[in-house]
Amino acid sequence: MKPIATYRDILEQLATAVVVVARPSGRGGSFAGAKLLGGAKESGTSPSEDASLAEAFCITYLNQAAQSLFGHSDGALVGRRIEEVLRDPNATPQELAGVLETGQAFTKRAANLVLGGSTVRLDYSIAPLSDNEHQLELKPQDPLLRIDHDERQVSLQETTRKLARGLAHEVKNPLGGIRGAAQLLARQLGNEEQREYTSVIIEETDRLRSLVDRILGPSDEPHFDAVNVHDVIERVVRLLEAERPAEVTFKRDYDPSVPEVEGDLGKLVQATLNVLKNAFAAVVEVPEPTIVLQTRSVRQFTIGSVRHRLVANMNFIDNGPGIPADIEGRLFYPMISGRPDGSGLGLAITQTIVGQHNGVIEHESQPGRTAFSFYLPVKQVQGPNGSTRQLPKRTADAPARRA
Repeated sequence: MKPIATYRDILEQLATAVVVVARPSGRGGSFAGAKLLGGAKESGTSPSEDASLAEAFCITYLNQAAQSLFGHSDGALVGRRIEEVLRDPNATPQELAGVLETGQAFTKRAANLVLGGSTVRLDYSIAPLSDNEHQLELKPQDPLLRIDHDERQVSLQETTRKLARGLAHEVKNPLGGIRGAAQLLARQLGNEEQREYTSVIIEETDRLRSLVDRILGPSDEPHFDAVNVHDVIERVVRLLEAERPAEVTFKRDYDPSVPEVEGDLGKLVQATLNVLKNAFAAVVEVPEPTIVLQTRSVRQFTIGSVRHRLVANMNFIDNGPGIPADIEGRLFYPMISGRPDGSGLGLAITQTIVGQHNGVIEHESQPGRTAFSFYLPVKQVQGPNGSTRQLPKRTADAPARRA
């Protein structure tokens, strides 16, 4: 394979962002592959070897498209370690190490990469370029495609919810009549055994009414206040602690700099609780069941037709078997569940709550990794001189970034 200098003129003409990194040779190759994009946790090398390998794996070249994507010139980035600039928090060491061990290209689509402190959704690939260099291609996903997908999903789900609400109201009216008639009949019956039948009618009517109310979803308007998203997650963790199986591990990956959002604490707790209960059920039968609790700040994020300067991103990632393909497209519809004992209402309610906060919920799933993501706008506060700022950060209240 030829060195980078041979292809430089071609790479400069590409619209795709290309980054070239130096690859250390020798027995450290496997570790270096895992180190790429910050995917590794353990390497089997000594601390001094880790440091030297990390330093060796640095940026040697960026084309113009990559410089635009990073927002820096090549002079500011060449020579820096790749994990200082670009990380994939969800990449596994095995995936990345395989690039070096086999010489085959590695591609990942719709990945959320931490790019210069911000999270960017893009496709990326890693491929050997020469004996000592590897090439990264970074292709941001077209935001219009995601926006269009989100809008269509929300529209379809809102139509379904309206239909469900209309049917629910039609069911509630005769239920009231049935319950009232059963109460009148119970008063006229002198036989205690016969009254037991009317009691069953009343109890089952109440149960159906409760189910209908749950289908209708949250009816009360949220009461907004400054909310720390880490407080929301930690409250839910405490609520679930009693029913958490001992083998299930929570891994926290918090960004303490995420600003507060304007939200209803109780409703956000309910939305998070619904998602984490599903995660519990998903990992119960897998080896080393793990749920990752992750927060990030995302800049310039569009929800619907509104572009927000900053949103708070909450990610809940489990290593379960994934969402069944036959229900994934209808996941947020009422009465849709992948579990025999599931009500099919939790995610529908969660989407309603997130929507009440002018946010959006997204998901991605494959065997071994399912992620649900909340994106909640950070409110801009008007200052006395007309300037704007975010709601204040409460970093002291946020747990450590990793635990």
